[in-house]
Amino acid sequence: MSNKSLSTRRRKNATAVKMVGSLVGTFRRAAGLTQRALADEVAVDEETIASVEQGRRTLKPDLAAQLDELLDTKGALSVALENMPEIDLFPRWAEEYIDLEREALALSWYDNQVLPGLLQTPAYARAVFLNDVPALTEDEIEQRVAARTERQEVLRRAEPPTVSFVVSEVTVMDRLGGDEVHAEQLRRLREWAGLPAVTLQIMPVGRDFHAGLSGPFILVETPDHQRVGYAEGQLHGRMVAEPDEVSVLERKYAMLRSQALNPQESKGLLDRLLGDA
Repeated sequence: MSNKSLSTRRRKNATAVKMVGSLVGTFRRAAGLTQRALADEVAVDEETIASVEQGRRTLKPDLAAQLDELLDTKGALSVALENMPEIDLFPRWAEEYIDLEREALALSWYDNQVLPGLLQTPAYARAVFLNDVPALTEDEIEQRVAARTERQEVLRRAEPPTVSFVVSEVTVMDRLGGDEVHAEQLRRLREWAGLPAVTLQIMPVGRDFHAGLSGPFILVETPDHQRVGYAEGQLHGRMVAEPDEVSVLERKYAMLRSQALNPQESKGLLDRLLGDA
């Protein structure tokens, strides 16, 4: 991933992704194959085929070519993929992390300025993007809100990742977007905190020691059990793959979890805030 370019990535339109996924399903069924049988033929996970067919994952060109040959589609999938409309959604330097997030076995996320994107309501996300400087256009804001909301599907997977969040109390108290947006966001946080695969901890203000002063970061466990990190700054982000650097982030995160309110105390804080909202 390059940190040198601030140009935006061209990602496929979500409606077109679903259309191509439907084609894959149609051709598969016409060939008399189950999703598992097709996955075995092209050496991918069954979940990959299911995600493509449901429009949750973009069909990659190499897989499209394999499927065209196997299903005898006369190149239909590759042609459809090449002609899918595109829209700007994610910065180029974030694209590798976004791809890892979709398939992660586990995510450990620390944020101290805004709530993590996976926990944001559409209204809160819109308020976040309205604070961008230079200002975004209305179309850019709507596209980014839609992209952020779509990413939350990872928490609704049949087998969701194990996700741990540590967030600053300040991010929970800030009223971005106004009182109604804040109240809705608190309710959403409380819902997410109740999911079996999600742990939410709040770092209270007033601590005399804080392991997260260097800024937010994310740790990812990949499907092949590799551990990588991702850190984002003002103008760009970077993947962290060097084992020594990943170890530093893991130790920071372990310390942050020990310093934050425990999950039950964090739920109690949200309940009290909801009572005042």
